Amino acid sequence: MNILVTLDQNYLRHAQVMLFSLLVNNPGERVCLYLISDDVQEDDLAPLRRVCDAFGATARLLHVDADWFLDAPTMRYYSRAMYYRLLAWQVLPQELDRILYLDPDILVIGPLAALYGMPLGDRLFAAAIHKGIIDLSGPVNRIRLAAYESDGYFNSGVLLMDLQRARREMKPEDIFRFVRENKSMLLLPDQDILNGLYGERIAPIDETLYNYDARKFREYLLASQGERDMDWVMTHTSILHFCGKRKPWNAHMGRFAALYKHYAALAARYAGERQ
Repeated sequence: MNILVTLDQNYLRHAQVMLFSLLVNNPGERVCLYLISDDVQEDDLAPLRRVCDAFGATARLLHVDADWFLDAPTMRYYSRAMYYRLLAWQVLPQELDRILYLDPDILVIGPLAALYGMPLGDRLFAAAIHKGIIDLSGPVNRIRLAAYESDGYFNSGVLLMDLQRARREMKPEDIFRFVRENKSMLLLPDQDILNGLYGERIAPIDETLYNYDARKFREYLLASQGERDMDWVMTHTSILHFCGKRKPWNAHMGRFAALYKHYAALAARYAGERQ
């Protein structure tokens, strides 16, 4: 199971928590983690490698040129590293045929085998639509992003990638051109690029299983007429995603923050870090 994280120094510790939760809840899987960054160094990975060693996983750091997206928009919560997943197929080893990208602000609380092995057909990606969570409906985006054709707006935090097809069909110049032509219109930059250029090439996955927005427990519960309560989440959901500005490692205490802090404490123990 190939796992991809693109990040900068600020999210390295949180990627360690995500990785620990994945390994604990996917016993028996042979996990190969690939980290793409322009500022993380090999020495920075010592704690994360101790987590990998404890579970028989491997981690490989791949450096990219920071000038790749020099002119792309960045903001407080969106660094240049967020763009690297879009060109990951250029950096990753050629022998890899698929990989699962995961944001560092994720907990994996269930098995990933079904998601990782899902058939993609002629699609480039598989991802989830966060329905009703942001006011970015299909019709609005078709006006805002001229190339946008999909009926939903896919979240890029969990992204299964067909690397072989991406190498054949995706072109870096298309991405750079899209950024230049739409720079003033990009609200969630990497997701806008993903949806604007490739929305029709994304296979949908169930968000409550594989990209559960941790802010929206009540909305999911209401939409399911009470079925998807906390017991359902703990039994069925595989990926909890702490979307948005307020993160569980800060002072904010959301419904799943205690669960996150539990995994963070265990991960630190395996990494040999002091509490």
